[in-house]
Amino acid sequence: MILILFRVLILIALVLLLYTWFQYILNPERRLRIAKAAKEFYFLDELDNSKKNVRFVYKGCLFEGEKYVGTTEDSFEVVDIHVKVDNPIELNGLTRDDLYFLESEILLRYPHAKIDWKHPINKLLITKID
Repeated sequence: MILILFRVLILIALVLLLYTWFQYILNPERRLRIAKAAKEFYFLDELDNSKKNVRFVYKGCLFEGEKYVGTTEDSFEVVDIHVKVDNPIELNGLTRDDLYFLESEILLRYPHAKIDWKHPINKLLITKID
């Protein structure tokens, strides 16, 4: 009897271990960290949840955007997104074209949104091109 109980406990432990491993592999936060380390583009967002912030990585820089819901002509949509960066040092090497790329990626997901870049990102967009 004890042997059967021990086997059942081992089987439960293995199932729990496999479940934990799958949750780790499929975790979007982990994928965000991997994309940041590899300096790739990765967009993390829940389109159906307007309360969760948008997070994305591009060229090793982590951006976070706060979504604000407003009205359009026929429905409630995300109409404002305020994008900031926590560590401005990570902006080193980003160009104006990179910001236009990021803006187009955001507008693909939220076509009614007005994107507001917070300091110091907005300084790059305001300066004149020589």
